[in-house]
Amino acid sequence: MIRAGRRRAAGRGKRIAALASLPVLPLAWFVALQEHPPWMPAAYLGYLLVVIVVPGTMFWRRLTGGVGWFSADIVLGTAFGMAVEALLYPIGMLFKMPFAALLMPALALGVWRALPRRKLPERPTPWWSIAGAMVAVGVAAAWFVRVGSRLVPLDGSEALRPNSDAPHNLALAGEVTHHFPPRVPYADGGWLTSHWTAYDHIASVHWITSVPLDVLTHRMVPFAWILLTVLGAAAVGMMLTGRAVAAPIAAGLVVAGGDLVAWPWAVSDRVFADGPFSLGQLTNPPQAFSTVLLLPLIAVTALLLRRQSPKTRGELFRLYVAAGVLIAALALTKATALPVYATGLAVAWIYLTVRAGRLNLRALVLGAGVAAAYALTFFFVLRGAASSVRFDPGATFDSLADRMGGGSAVPVIAAVVVVGWVMPVVGALLIRRRLARDPMVVFLLAGFVAAVLGASLLADRGETQLFFVRTGFMFGVLLATWGLGSLERRQYWIAAVALAIGVAAIYWGRYRSDKSCTSSNCFGQGLVVALVIAAIGIGVFGLVLRGSRRTWAVIAVAVLVGTTVSPTIASVRKFASPPLTSYESIAPGGIEAARFIRRNSGSDDRIATNVHCHQARASHCQTGSYWIAGYAERRVLVEGWAYQTRVDDTYPAGVQGPYSDQEQLQINDEVFSNPTRQLIETLRTKYDVQWLLLDERVSAPPKNLDKLTELRFQLGTVRVYQIYPPPPETPFPTRTPSPTGTPTQTPSFPTGPLPTQQTTTPGLQSP
Repeated sequence: MIRAGRRRAAGRGKRIAALASLPVLPLAWFVALQEHPPWMPAAYLGYLLVVIVVPGTMFWRRLTGGVGWFSADIVLGTAFGMAVEALLYPIGMLFKMPFAALLMPALALGVWRALPRRKLPERPTPWWSIAGAMVAVGVAAAWFVRVGSRLVPLDGSEALRPNSDAPHNLALAGEVTHHFPPRVPYADGGWLTSHWTAYDHIASVHWITSVPLDVLTHRMVPFAWILLTVLGAAAVGMMLTGRAVAAPIAAGLVVAGGDLVAWPWAVSDRVFADGPFSLGQLTNPPQAFSTVLLLPLIAVTALLLRRQSPKTRGELFRLYVAAGVLIAALALTKATALPVYATGLAVAWIYLTVRAGRLNLRALVLGAGVAAAYALTFFFVLRGAASSVRFDPGATFDSLADRMGGGSAVPVIAAVVVVGWVMPVVGALLIRRRLARDPMVVFLLAGFVAAVLGASLLADRGETQLFFVRTGFMFGVLLATWGLGSLERRQYWIAAVALAIGVAAIYWGRYRSDKSCTSSNCFGQGLVVALVIAAIGIGVFGLVLRGSRRTWAVIAVAVLVGTTVSPTIASVRKFASPPLTSYESIAPGGIEAARFIRRNSGSDDRIATNVHCHQARASHCQTGSYWIAGYAERRVLVEGWAYQTRVDDTYPAGVQGPYSDQEQLQINDEVFSNPTRQLIETLRTKYDVQWLLLDERVSAPPKNLDKLTELRFQLGTVRVYQIYPPPPETPFPTRTPSPTGTPTQTPSFPTGPLPTQQTTTPGLQSP
């Protein structure tokens, strides 16, 4: 009786400890978003709980049956709820119902009651597992406060100097918010032939909570997806290994793990740092959202391929439905995500077919779903647009050499980068032999190798081939988690010491390279130093322990995994500079002017502007300007048209091709140089333009423009004009005799522009 009472008390203590660590999540949320009014993070959190978490978890558990831990089902169900929302929002927009996501709780309740109930086998999640994952959440929040939230300034003078990525994301978010099907908002006239599903979540939250789009696009949604990536990896790690210890391991690797290319010079480099905390992940919503969707898809794939328990046809059908929803959402989100998944699935299908001696129908059905989703996306979303990705082996490493000042060490750079990419996979060496036959090991390994090959053999003008590695990074994290999670309990302190040796080795190598290496000719010196220290550490530690062959393997693998620790932790104390330009790519007063148009216009109003270049009056016009469409949330006739290339100081001589419709561009520009009534009428009637935004840095305002239109706003170097219909040609018609002989007169009309209510704004005085 006494022992039973002690066990019950210990169990209550563990549950209390687990519950005590859970407030870390909302606390991290509000602390990371402390720069905004409290109602904004609270409104988003309420939306997430009511519209996404609860309905998504209900969908997930009814369709999949759960993964064995209720805590993991909540995380994976949240990601599944976002997939459902991403598919439901455009359907609602087709019927002019932007609040369609509010139907999700009712739909979830219907699915919950309609599908048969069954007892789900579950295990309690230990308190230390939850607490370990919450430590990773705390580190992620600290990183976001110190680094992530400063990469894209929202106000002040720095907000005028972004590269083209941030305004481009904001422009697409504004387009999806107000129109469907979406068109190119910054060069209106063509359909949007890029993936837009990641912006569905931003638009839906904006409609329901009224949180500003720029706050959602650059702050709240990226941080929410980072947290879901950390927790999602923990949930999938538990599901794959069957052990709760995998949760803190996976969460820790997502936060701290990376690759060997993240040297000190790359802390602020957005291209060659390939973990979830890289700038490319943070400033690219489709990539971040695809990572969130990929994790539950991997879990569903495991439930289908493993055959751990017999399933009825109804259970299989529900699993296929869950996989279909995730595959469809992933296909609409990021072009580089589905090929990596599809390659892993194809190799796993071959492995299962050869091992069983017959076709594996489950993997075949999943593959058919992937092919159908990819085909529909290509023809109906991308509209058959040709990809700019080309087969060019080694171009990625040539680009890195150019970024480091040139040199002849491209093979060395290629070797270092590839070794750095492959290093996380060494964790798979610790997976026990009986588990190595699991088809998910083959799936993850094949997907990771495909990601590395894609980044090494393909090339694109905007370096988009690197997103293959960013997708494959999660495969490496799960493989390393699986290996480290397979250890015996007494081996974890050995692995912890070995990880510390690897971290010390790579940080010493980076320290030396930061001080002594300034060109590509000595790119490999830091790696050599790090690997020598790691080898010495492995030998000394192994001799001290005098362990078995398994112990030596644990030491070696843990040291190598430790060398992949990225500058994530270091960047918490050493701030990474925001990727800003040296010039004001947004005109002074431009953000206020665009917001003025948004407040005083309808969603279908169109803007014409003289702003096309990312840098005003630059010798080379980099046509990557998107900020008007982003902050005004309105379509612009012709603003920028550099669809594929990111524009900032790293492309000083990049000149894009001519605009596709030269006649339209000529009419647009002539209004700001030599306006006439006929020209303005052509803009108004043929192109449906109601607003003109002029940047005085580009060209001085014509003298007669304010006579033909009405000046509505002026601040900094920006002027906003509104176009009105012309007055009638005969405002004072002649009198005509009436049938009774009494003269009548038609009411007269003013000859000038129609009177409007003048808005008093800074820098413009009302007449």
